Amino acid sequence: MHRFFAPDIAATLALPEEESRHCVRVLRLVEGDEIEVIDGAGMLYNCRIAMAHAKHCGVEIISQESCPPHWGSKIMIAVAPTKNLDRIEWMAEKCTEMGVDRFTPLLCRHSERKVLKTERLHKIIVAAMKQSLKAQLPQLDELTPIEDFLAENSDAQRFIAYCDESLPRDERKSLAQVYDSSRDAVVLIGPEGDFDPQEVEAALKAGFVPVTLGESRLRTETAALMAVATMHVIKC
Repeated sequence: MHRFFAPDIAATLALPEEESRHCVRVLRLVEGDEIEVIDGAGMLYNCRIAMAHAKHCGVEIISQESCPPHWGSKIMIAVAPTKNLDRIEWMAEKCTEMGVDRFTPLLCRHSERKVLKTERLHKIIVAAMKQSLKAQLPQLDELTPIEDFLAENSDAQRFIAYCDESLPRDERKSLAQVYDSSRDAVVLIGPEGDFDPQEVEAALKAGFVPVTLGESRLRTETAALMAVATMHVIKC
């Protein structure tokens, strides 16, 4: 069954214009056809098309059910966007498919991308949520200076992965060894030039635990994906 995203579906009983166009003009669905609608807040609605309008497709809700994330405690990734935008979009898509609750783009001292427009990234995340049959839309933050992110109060487990050989490495353990799957967790992933040593020091002072994601030197987007995959494997 075709699935659509409408955050206000319970109140409006209609699909947004872009989803309406896809439903009526692309898929050529008509009155009486049944569809699934998710609101991005964890609710799934089984609906019947009541008015097949390309700009305002009206629906009748047949039934609804709560579909909370299957992985339980929250998984959050804070990562410095890559210079190549395609790579960070691919990362956000794949992390959403696996399951993530919050994605925070970080602005770091060595960041090669200083500006990030999140409109397209939001669309990619929405599409990945629908494709992977989820009903919860990950929180997507605007580009956030790392010092602001470090200052947030949180009860979540805090981890930071870095590559700099000059920084303490013998203290680091595998993320798989220290991650507690019963608790919320956030992992910091640095830019292509890695975190600045002062940023690592500030993170450690803020309670972040240094971790390794393996022996290989990973690209930024690969490291983020590895962190999410590791936490999901531990949860299984």
